[in-house]
Amino acid sequence: MKKLSFLIVCIVLSLTAVMAQKAVANFEIKEHDFGKIKEADGNVTYKFEFVNKGNAPLVINRVQATCGCTTPTWTKEPIEAGKKGSITVTYAAPGRPGAFTKTITVYSNAADEQTLLVIKGEVIPK
Repeated sequence: MKKLSFLIVCIVLSLTAVMAQKAVANFEIKEHDFGKIKEADGNVTYKFEFVNKGNAPLVINRVQATCGCTTPTWTKEPIEAGKKGSITVTYAAPGRPGAFTKTITVYSNAADEQTLLVIKGEVIPK
């Protein structure tokens, strides 16, 4: 009976250890301010970079911006532990004079399943 109990405890601990493995998306910067940009200069782009500080591959399921004026692209393949990935965000400034603040939500299998990124600035009209 003691051997069976010991075996069950070992199995439970092993499963717990496996299930505890998570990816961790560590963004050094989560907000970018473009400052004042000229509408005539066209679109502006910023690349948010991160490192997977977890112990499992990081998979970005989707990235969603608050409006159609902001277009995100991201690393599609799984990011192994210790490796880098990025999310590039392009804001379409033409036809949108004035201040802006846009939120980009990153959905992944990381310990924090959602990460918010922010871009902001002011578009100076032509």
